[in-house]
This record gives sequence, C-alpha cells and structure tokens, in this order.
Amino acid sequence: MSRGQNLVALPEIAVRNLQRTVQIDVAALQEFAQQALRLCFRIYRNEPTQLKRVREIFVLLISNRRMERLHRQFLRKAGPTDVMTFEHGEIFVSAEMAHDQARRFGSSLGQELRLYVVHGLLHLHGFDDRNEVEARRMARMQQKILAASLK
Repeated sequence: MSRGQNLVALPEIAVRNLQRTVQIDVAALQEFAQQALRLCFRIYRNEPTQLKRVREIFVLLISNRRMERLHRQFLRKAGPTDVMTFEHGEIFVSAEMAHDQARRFGSSLGQELRLYVVHGLLHLHGFDDRNEVEARRMARMQQKILAASLK
C-alpha cells in the first residue's frame, strides 16, 4: 500500500425478500451478493463511488407492482423494470421480472437474480448503461464478475 492511500471497509450487504409470488433461495443469493460485492469492490475507479461510500447495501426483492410504482415515481417511466439502484445503497429487484426473463432467455431464476445484483452493484460503483458504449462496457464487466464468481 502506498503512502496516503486509504483503506475503505467493505460495506455490509443484505438480501431481503419482500414479495410472495416467486420462491427464491435467499440464503444462496445472500452468499452470492457478498462474493459479488468483494469482486466489484476490486474494480479500480478514478474517483470515489457510492459503492465505497455506503456502509450498508440492501438488495430488496419486490413484486412487479411495487417495481412499477418505483419506476414511475423516480424515473417517470411506465411499467416495471428488472432492477433499480439508489445511491444510498438500495438495489430493488423485481422477482417476477427475473422469473419471466429467465424463462425467456433459457436461464435459471438464480442466474437472472445474480445478474441483477451485479448490475445494481456496478451502478453503485459508477457504471452506467444510458448509452450504447457505456451499456456494452457495463455488460462486459457484469460477465467478468459473474464468471469470476463461479470459480
């Protein structure tokens, strides 16, 4: 460690299931979230990010109906979305959307939920997907983290 470099403590991360429609292995997702957080934390960024500022991160599994309300309220967009990340460390995940997308893309519910957790963590770490270039960069980083978490 070089002089003047600060060590930043890893925030706590907690997964909470706030919906009743889709059965989810919360313990497995919690374990994955901790591993993904460690991997995301290692990604160098030029400036401090929310990921390094927050002390707690909450992954909240919610219904499509609740996600639709959040999507409308905060992004002024109709309909539900898969994941929304807020700067204070809240990552809202639509369990129903994950279930539907898993079937659509031929993956498992667990794989889809893990993707959403990584996506939310990367948003906290300053990655964005608002334009095509940034979205591709973020997608590549997501794949690297997901692949590394399997090792």
